[in-house]
Amino acid sequence: MARQVIGGNIGLGCDRDDVLTGGGIIVRGLVEVEVLCNPSIGCFVTHCGWNLTTKGLVAGVSMVMFPQWTDQPTNAKLIKDVCKTGLRLTLSEDGLVEGDELKWCVEMVMEEESGEEMRKNAKRWKELAREAMMDGGSSDKILQAFVDEVESLE
Repeated sequence: MARQVIGGNIGLGCDRDDVLTGGGIIVRGLVEVEVLCNPSIGCFVTHCGWNLTTKGLVAGVSMVMFPQWTDQPTNAKLIKDVCKTGLRLTLSEDGLVEGDELKWCVEMVMEEESGEEMRKNAKRWKELAREAMMDGGSSDKILQAFVDEVESLE
């Protein structure tokens, strides 16, 4: 089973395996959506894989993005330029992310004035996602249309 390190106790209600110095914990079988939906989460640093990107949108969390390959750069562009809910880290000349860059991006997303628009947009996308998943929402209709088509093939 995978282990993930969480900084501080954010009240996930899961069993702790190990308490680390500085307040971090290691938790087995962590459900990412539970973490992202926790009200104490103000920012999400992500590689921008599609699954975590959509989870971040559904949770309404602003993102700091570090895409690497395949779909990740496209997903990062979508979050930054279309959804307007995050910032993309800039690499150094050596192709690395420097600590000051990460700190700057997190501060820009988290600070009251500079990140206000991103947080407002994140909340809007969260509401849109929930509407889409409700009975009669767009996701519900598309899924039902798919089921109907599969049933018609029998």
